[in-house]
Amino acid sequence: MRGGPSVLGIVLAGGEGKRLMPLTADRAKPAVTFGGMYRLVDFVLSSLVNGDILRICVLTQYKSHSLDRHVTTTWRMSSLLGNYVTPVPAQQRLGRRWYLGSADAILQSLNLVNDERPDYIAVFGADHVYRMDPRQMLKQHIEGGAGVTVAGIKVPRSEASSFGIITPASDGARLERFLEKPTDPPGLPGDPGRVFASMGNYLFTTKVLVDALHRDAEDQHSVHDMGGSILPMLTERGVAQLYDFNENHVPGESAREHGYWRDVGTLDTYYEAHMDLIPDRPAFDLDNRRWPIYTHPGQLPPARFIGAGIASESVVSPGCIVRGQVTRSVLSPGVTVGEGAVVQGSVLHDNVRIGRGAVVRGSILDKNVDVPPGATIGVNPERDQELYTVSKNGVIALGKGQPVL
Repeated sequence: MRGGPSVLGIVLAGGEGKRLMPLTADRAKPAVTFGGMYRLVDFVLSSLVNGDILRICVLTQYKSHSLDRHVTTTWRMSSLLGNYVTPVPAQQRLGRRWYLGSADAILQSLNLVNDERPDYIAVFGADHVYRMDPRQMLKQHIEGGAGVTVAGIKVPRSEASSFGIITPASDGARLERFLEKPTDPPGLPGDPGRVFASMGNYLFTTKVLVDALHRDAEDQHSVHDMGGSILPMLTERGVAQLYDFNENHVPGESAREHGYWRDVGTLDTYYEAHMDLIPDRPAFDLDNRRWPIYTHPGQLPPARFIGAGIASESVVSPGCIVRGQVTRSVLSPGVTVGEGAVVQGSVLHDNVRIGRGAVVRGSILDKNVDVPPGATIGVNPERDQELYTVSKNGVIALGKGQPVL
């Protein structure tokens, strides 16, 4: 930030994303397409850049080629001003081993911190859908004098086992406990059915983070993870505080969108987040020009609707050609829907082709899937269960280029 404290952004983007299979069979989770034209990593990078954090390192590891390519071709900052977004692959700087966990990933990349010498470090996850102004979180961090500030959001207590859970102290600010994916955490005072979940976004005073990483590296029993190791350590030392995401206000957001944050770590949550995009008044509006989500738009012509082709309550990207009927769906660039075909409640990635008279319902089709004329997906549950991946809630998913039988 010019004229203010210096902040280095570190985006943790090495996740394998097993629960999103088959979408992550050939790519890292942050590289998965979302909302038609975007990648998941675009949401965190857009929040950091819109919030004037303009020097950002994206730590990658698992099947990172498409992620590296997307970051390097899309996120080009002003070299004249010394700004950058750069992917940083695992480099085995501390020996012949890959990252042992997210904390070890930062430990092995401390050369980046030593080069920049920032006052503060924003460590953010790369696989959530949201908008956030990090400047507001930084302001609280500085004013509170904390070693680390953890962004938290209230979620139902029944979902606690999917998140790091924050128990705030009686003052509502300091962290009393940080529990990584507990099965039975205490509810909030006055709101026992809900808990504070960590969003995976942390702001550190640089010295506090560096000291904690070195201390964690010496602990042979540590899992070397930010949520499983570093946050509990700093909470125990009394230097961790909570930032309530509900206090964050982004320019251009509607009252309906305020506080929107989705962990899209499973096929069901990924699908549900897409359905949030399509109503007349969406829960998350991609068209906020005061706080845009940036990506590389590609060089494609406008979408076309030919003959009886129609799309209602849908997101349709450039390069699409629709000759059939599309409802409540999200179409990525280059999708074609043949004459007489029906697409309902589905998410179609780049260059998916739906043949003449085919029917696709309640499905996620990864890029280059070719649905033959007259074929059906989402019509016969028993057959779909035998042939394809089907989520707990019945969402059908096909991987990149997977044949339709």
